[in-house]
Amino acid sequence: MSPAEKKSELFTENVVAVQGEPEDFVLLKEENRKAAERHVVRKLDMRLMPAVVVIYLMNYIDRVAITAARLQGLEADLGLTDVEYETVLAVLYASYAPAQIPSNMILSYISRPSFYIGACVMAWGLTSALTGITQNFAGIVACRIFIGLPESAFYPGSMYLLSRWYTKKELSLRSAILFVGLLISNAFGSFIAAGILGNMQGKLGVAAWRWLFYIEGSITMLIGLLAMWLLPDFPHNTRWMSPAERRLVQVRLAEDVGEADQDSANVTIFDGLKLAIRDVKVWVFMIMNCSLLLGMSFINFFPTLTATLGYNTTDTLLLAAPPWVFASICCVINAWNCDRTGERYFHMAVWWWIAILGYIISLATMSTGARYFSLFLMTLSLCGGALTLNWVSNAIPRPPAKRSVAMGLVNGTGNLGTLMGSYIWKAEWGPEYHQSMVIALCAFVLASVLGFVLRQMLIHENKRMDREELELAEDQRERIEEAARLEGISFEEAVRRRRGFRYLY
Repeated sequence: MSPAEKKSELFTENVVAVQGEPEDFVLLKEENRKAAERHVVRKLDMRLMPAVVVIYLMNYIDRVAITAARLQGLEADLGLTDVEYETVLAVLYASYAPAQIPSNMILSYISRPSFYIGACVMAWGLTSALTGITQNFAGIVACRIFIGLPESAFYPGSMYLLSRWYTKKELSLRSAILFVGLLISNAFGSFIAAGILGNMQGKLGVAAWRWLFYIEGSITMLIGLLAMWLLPDFPHNTRWMSPAERRLVQVRLAEDVGEADQDSANVTIFDGLKLAIRDVKVWVFMIMNCSLLLGMSFINFFPTLTATLGYNTTDTLLLAAPPWVFASICCVINAWNCDRTGERYFHMAVWWWIAILGYIISLATMSTGARYFSLFLMTLSLCGGALTLNWVSNAIPRPPAKRSVAMGLVNGTGNLGTLMGSYIWKAEWGPEYHQSMVIALCAFVLASVLGFVLRQMLIHENKRMDREELELAEDQRERIEEAARLEGISFEEAVRRRRGFRYLY
């Protein structure tokens, strides 16, 4: 008998002894378990994943619509200087970055994240649509600030939600699929913008760039309303899963780390904050992600960089799409292999090194072909960036309150890099943008070094766990007992399984 069969047999024997509703445990029986897991994961993949990808697509389309609007007269109509335009870009991140921390704290506390995220999507869609009526610098700055606040709930919140449903061996691929929403938004956002800006100029006496905000904002509001129905809540209270399916999901996650994936009754969201800020790994992740997003700050200026190839507005927007399509394909393949192998650092850093090569090519020549090829290489940096919060979730798995805050801290602080990046792509440095690219290149180097430091820290932790027997502290006992209850096994067996946990690096 194989180890897996022995484990299933032991599991089934223990399930029988558990007191509870029999139908809650029917999917945990050996003859049902494997097929039931496939069904539940497929159910999540068909409902949760499309919803978050479409929302993320609109998230970025709404956020960067201003870069396409710039090509069709936004600056002239509002009388913006170059510095004011850079401020309009940056001010969104001034609200977006810090708001992610309290937003994820709230998300780990409330019971219905589907309503919370859906309401935030509707709020930023409304604010995006209102950007179309602005008449001056003050008005558009106010809109950008209030877009950043509700948008802060989505990406770290969605990553936290995924970590409450998928095991660590499933999470990389799903987080990359979510991130593909960002990549596709840059491709399809360009196509949509080209269509609107090319055909809506002067319709009903309204400038085409204003129509861009009206149309995209309205679509986002509709998607936010649908998200309240499509998105799940947590494994213990999702409305569109049966009690047996909900228990199966909880057991899968408990087995994944050896503890129940829920906070003890005495753990508050502020305890999660304290635990997160005391963890050195969180601080290294924060600085690494800040450097990474500074290196990837070209995203908000991609149409401007594509315009340096010398084509008209429509052609520029169409040429901006293929690099993102190619990056999307590479991102999914990379994440699939990351899940298959369990390796993290090199699946991220190699893509940053490819982007560094892209910057070097752009620094060396202004040839149209070489410059366009370098844009393909630069977009591939997002294949590594897609795995950042997934790595955070693997490296800081429990308790969920700590994981939630850590993900908010890492992504929130990281977007300070995007804020800084709003000021490094100065118009006077174009069309070469040599100074901008040197800054971004150095940022990738720093992110690579910090990622390697994290890798060594996790290797050291794994070796420590190899050498030492895990001793149960009193504050851990409650979570492990809860895992044992959910799985229908003894407390001692839950302890044994917990000893098998290792960090992925």
